[in-house]
Amino acid sequence: MAGLINAIITLFTIAIFGRVILTFITPLSGARPHPVLVTINSFVFQITEPVLGPIRRSLPSFGGFDFSPMAVLIILILLRRVVDSVL
Repeated sequence: MAGLINAIITLFTIAIFGRVILTFITPLSGARPHPVLVTINSFVFQITEPVLGPIRRSLPSFGGFDFSPMAVLIILILLRRVVDSVL
């Protein structure tokens, strides 16, 4: 059971890092990004937004910086430690 939860946490962590990287890559691709990039971007957005959205709304505004991925990653690290210690 702990292995499955750790795998899910790992996949979600990778998705969050992917979203952060895509926020830099997508604007660099110009006005018409490649369709594969658009598909990947929308897939990662659909996976991560249900968790990042509420965190983003609860954090104070820091100008143009979005610290919600960092907050979620910290929560995931703590969750992994709890799962490892309990299970």
